[in-house]
Amino acid sequence: MDNLTIFTEFLLMDITTSRELQVFQGLMFLVIYLGALTGNLLTIVAIVINIHLHSPKYFFIGNLSFIDLCLISVTLPKMTVNSLTGIKTISLPACAFQIYLFILFVATELAFLVVMSYDRYVAICHPLHYGLIITPRVCTQAAGGSWAAGLVYSAVHTGIMFRLPFTETNVIHQYFCDVSQILRIASSDVRFSESIALPISACVILLCSVILFKSYIDIFSMVLRMHSVEARNKALSTCTQQLSILALFFISLLTAVFGSTANEASLSNLLMAMFYSMVPPLINPIIYSLCNREINNALGRMFHRSFELQRKKGIFN
Repeated sequence: MDNLTIFTEFLLMDITTSRELQVFQGLMFLVIYLGALTGNLLTIVAIVINIHLHSPKYFFIGNLSFIDLCLISVTLPKMTVNSLTGIKTISLPACAFQIYLFILFVATELAFLVVMSYDRYVAICHPLHYGLIITPRVCTQAAGGSWAAGLVYSAVHTGIMFRLPFTETNVIHQYFCDVSQILRIASSDVRFSESIALPISACVILLCSVILFKSYIDIFSMVLRMHSVEARNKALSTCTQQLSILALFFISLLTAVFGSTANEASLSNLLMAMFYSMVPPLINPIIYSLCNREINNALGRMFHRSFELQRKKGIFN
């Protein structure tokens, strides 16, 4: 026990020792982050400043954009700084906080996707009762419940992973504090506790998945019975957008869950981590703008007003 080493910081491993490649990697991370930041902020601003988008559907989309913005901000800025400066360490509290926030935003996003599927189900299958069922109070309660569920879920898993000190090794073969890597170097008691908590989590995710797919099956059944081609196309457009986001989320989730816990840093580990931590926040705003005419028009009006304002300033100056 006298020779037992308790680690208070972790060493993040890189796939290359070349400073040129590390700087290039950091610049790539920076470009991805700025792209995700711009896309999600534009979506949020377009929803906030356009009164035509002040509806439950866009309230949930705005929240989803905010979650994506927070999710990519948990890991990517730190990864960028580490790559550009050559820093390889992260403190134990910072690592625990990073994992807590990452799990929080992933769990909250799943809850919001469930809520959004129900919102679309009511809008398409029970349109006459939509205003009575999906009220502003219900939207606020649903959003609050989603965030509360994420907070509790994240606290439980983070508490389990960091309840005992790390004594075997402090080497993480990833660019950030990845959950699978933390479990790899945790004590056997922690891994046992997590092996009990994970099946419970799997049941929760399975229940959410059943609700999601049941909602969309009912939606498509209703769409196929619609006689109006215009109404059918509008409903399909909405569903296609949300199903694309949903598919991307679950693919990313499966990649994170079944990701490699290899004992060395590798390009495949990096690519898997980039996929589940960066791709959804980067792609989701593109899906909103390409598949949603209202948001696309709102962004167009916003840029047009900004251009006209700059032109008038240039004339008067």
